[in-house]
Amino acid sequence: MSEGRTAVITGGSRGIGAAIANRLARDGADIALIATKDSESARKTVESIRALGRKCEFFACNVADEAECSATAGAILEEFGSVDILVNNAGITNDKLMVQMKEDDFSKVLEVNLLGAYHMSKAFLRSFMRKKSGRIINISSVVGLMGNAGQTNYAASKAGLIGLTKSMAKEYAAKGITVNAIAPGYIETAMTGAMTDGAAEKILESIPLKRAGSPEDVANLAAFLAQDETSYITGEVIKVDGGMYI
Repeated sequence: MSEGRTAVITGGSRGIGAAIANRLARDGADIALIATKDSESARKTVESIRALGRKCEFFACNVADEAECSATAGAILEEFGSVDILVNNAGITNDKLMVQMKEDDFSKVLEVNLLGAYHMSKAFLRSFMRKKSGRIINISSVVGLMGNAGQTNYAASKAGLIGLTKSMAKEYAAKGITVNAIAPGYIETAMTGAMTDGAAEKILESIPLKRAGSPEDVANLAAFLAQDETSYITGEVIKVDGGMYI
């Protein structure tokens, strides 16, 4: 359980991020919700968490900007007093075959998906080190393990998150900080909802469980990794993919 703790969720306004925020709130955590800008979905997520009786505040931040991340972390620490859990979930896609992909298409995805996790982790690390405890959970993807045609930028960013996870886990284990990654497979979100029916059917055929996952499936694992009882798990990459990558 996460009773009495504070969790920071990036990309928390909808989809997987919102599901993780709500699950941790049900487990007793107060929530600092981060998204690029205020939106109706962000407001609905904040309201749903407050309805659970937990504190929840929204912070607008572009995770690709290191100065914004540092300022936002400071504001969160001032508002909540301390932070115990950081979930780096913010992510974007810009799918194209590599021959059609411009450098800007590639770099923008890495800036949000990979640099964003670096910026936010760095912004909270000193606070975790002072407490000699902390949970960092990075949301990667099975695409970072297996690659995917048309997603060289996204796959590179998610593979980079795995390297970041393992290296941080080694650097900060002695300070009581665990760092793990979750690699979702085909999860029903607005991002995957934009796929054509034919493409979705093809993916479902490759999944042994023959169904898509839900954001809550990912949130359940995040809640497990955030517990005090899982303090001996670090540097792991755990798939939530219905057997897609066996």
